[in-house]
Amino acid sequence: MQKVIVITSGKGGVGKTTTAINLGAAINYFGKEVLIIDGNLSTPNIGIHLNSPEVPVNLNHVLLKKADVFEAVYEHESGMKIMPSSLSIKELKNIKPEKIKDFKEDFKKISEYVIIDSAAGLGAEASAVIEAADELIVVTNPEIPAITDALKAIKVAEEMKKPVIGVIMTKVRKNKIEMQPETVKEMLETQILGMVPEDIAIQKSLNLKDAVIHTYPKSKASRAYKEIAAKLLEIEYDSNQDKENIFEKIGRIFRED
Repeated sequence: MQKVIVITSGKGGVGKTTTAINLGAAINYFGKEVLIIDGNLSTPNIGIHLNSPEVPVNLNHVLLKKADVFEAVYEHESGMKIMPSSLSIKELKNIKPEKIKDFKEDFKKISEYVIIDSAAGLGAEASAVIEAADELIVVTNPEIPAITDALKAIKVAEEMKKPVIGVIMTKVRKNKIEMQPETVKEMLETQILGMVPEDIAIQKSLNLKDAVIHTYPKSKASRAYKEIAAKLLEIEYDSNQDKENIFEKIGRIFRED
């Protein structure tokens, strides 16, 4: 069954776009067709993260009815599909984000799983993308300001009658200072789909302009995203079996040096 999953957050800087890309890449890793759409029209980053900053046809053209949906789809070397948005400020003037929902069924014809990265915050642009969702995932960090804003995002989704299937916590250090999972779950009143550790592999993957799933497949962050994807797909995945062994670690260190 095709579904549109919107990745949202109450505030910026929590790892929403990184999560959209890597969750999509992880679902694709398990053999499912995935389309990742950059629904963050004002500050799009999907194309930049995946080495496709400027493309001939993008989501903006689709929304302006200057192109069909399939013309704005590009296939990544991994097999997953992406639909970037334009970096041009001029094109923003005539764009109506609320039109995204009108293309929902067309998106579903392209891939089994459609992941849309929304704008951060709770403004009109973010709400327009949420309207296109079958399900929502909220991304947050284990700190009070981020959790507070995540709660607001969940309340907005509830008012819009859009189901939040869970929360993904990113940049997790597992120290005594940050908020603990039990507390976060209690505050947000929804399940925690997974916890992604703070991992330098994510920063390195950004420099390589690819998902950490592809660049560092056995990193802690990569395995965390695979665990989340496996949970969503209801399939078995043993993260421990996917760990880097000592010989692989030594080889990687020598390659990086």
